[in-house]
Amino acid sequence: MDVSHIIDPLNDAQREAVTAQNDHLLVLAGAGSGKTRVLVHRIAWLMTVDRVPPTGILAVTFTNKAAKEMRYRIEQMMDIPARGLWFGTFHGIAHRLLRSHWKDAGLPENFQVLDSDDQLRLIKRVMRENQIDESKWPPKQAQWFISSQKDEGLRADHIQENPGDHFLSIMLKIYRQYEKLCQQGGLVDFGELLLRSHELWLHRPELLAHYQSRFQHILVDEFQDTNTIQYAWLQVLASNRVPMTVVGDDDQSIYGWRGAKVENIQQYQRDFPNARLVRLEQNYRSTQMILKAANAVIANNQGRLGKELWTDGPEGEPISLYAAFNEQDEANYIADSISAWVQDGNLRSESAILYRSNAQSRVLEESLMRQGIPYRVYGGLRFYDRQEIRNALAYLRLVQYRRDDAAFERVVNVPPRGIGAKSLAELREYATEQSISLWESAERLLEAGQVKGRAKTGLQSFIAIIEGLSDMVGDASLHGLMKQ
Repeated sequence: MDVSHIIDPLNDAQREAVTAQNDHLLVLAGAGSGKTRVLVHRIAWLMTVDRVPPTGILAVTFTNKAAKEMRYRIEQMMDIPARGLWFGTFHGIAHRLLRSHWKDAGLPENFQVLDSDDQLRLIKRVMRENQIDESKWPPKQAQWFISSQKDEGLRADHIQENPGDHFLSIMLKIYRQYEKLCQQGGLVDFGELLLRSHELWLHRPELLAHYQSRFQHILVDEFQDTNTIQYAWLQVLASNRVPMTVVGDDDQSIYGWRGAKVENIQQYQRDFPNARLVRLEQNYRSTQMILKAANAVIANNQGRLGKELWTDGPEGEPISLYAAFNEQDEANYIADSISAWVQDGNLRSESAILYRSNAQSRVLEESLMRQGIPYRVYGGLRFYDRQEIRNALAYLRLVQYRRDDAAFERVVNVPPRGIGAKSLAELREYATEQSISLWESAERLLEAGQVKGRAKTGLQSFIAIIEGLSDMVGDASLHGLMKQ
């Protein structure tokens, strides 16, 4: 059998991980060390050498994009469709299981999955029905509490009440009623997908045995980002019956704020003491200079299993550090550096700004705009594309120019003033008939007494606000007007 296409592209450590015996394996993969390649080639090895059928492989990733990429690479390497493989996120696979075994899971066949907004809406309903003041107990706080408890595998009845803990009492009251409404309505939130599919393993041993027979190997990507319920789900499924390959990096765990536990890597070694450990330390992404700096930083991490990233690539340019006086100084320095970079004949598309939180983007964007540097924001909205900023700008546009119908429509009912879709439709219809702006349409219809009820009050209030702001234009600065 020819396996050269599987192992020839690999370095020694990658080859060791890919060809390891079909048993428990922990691959400690540093950044840029080819972990996705190892996962893909290991699946190909299992299918080719160990004769594991596609339906016998379960691969768990953290994003649908990663699952799609792995599936595509398997198909290219093996030249076969990968439909039989179980590829997906924890939530996606749990959802698939619950759809197949809804009755065993205690759910209606057509159960609905709540997104975050739906969940928050239901929590607000619970709080209203129980006369819980939202100003004292923010609904998002209750949403976080419920989700975090489910991530720990805890239902409301599992949590011991403390008579002296008022916060816990309120949260448990909301959690219990929320669970009741979800069960009555056949509703499942994201946390419930994992929790209920874990309970499915525990309460239906015959179903667990079926899947333990079906799956001949489990592979898990980004293992350092698993939380308590995800690890428990894997542990019960694998047990001592299904070999499991987990790939992770204890130096890259950044999701502790949403329940991820890097300690699961050490726990894996305790729960599966015979698991083989392979370290991927050769980096294909960065220069030696970058890796030296990275190694120096992560050497201070506590409780790490230890690895030293290296590369046979170029030494690279020295890293420079600029200690800015404030955020404006920092932004100006960055913009100046990019301008100098471009003037030296380089491309803007080859420069990037990394910042820690979205709140930092505004001052950076302002500095780039002042210097005429075009830019694109990835993973978030440009500051001036955000809803609240566009709304504020729409007010200013309408103060300046009443015939701006787009601005009028955007903010006439923001915040809500009782001007609904029907009232807006009437304004539009009259404006079209008379070939006038929406602003003029509103004024004329109000004067003619053709707008009634809440819409009348709302429109009068809106017009008064715009006129009041307009009166400020002559005396106030733009800053003052914006503040008002």
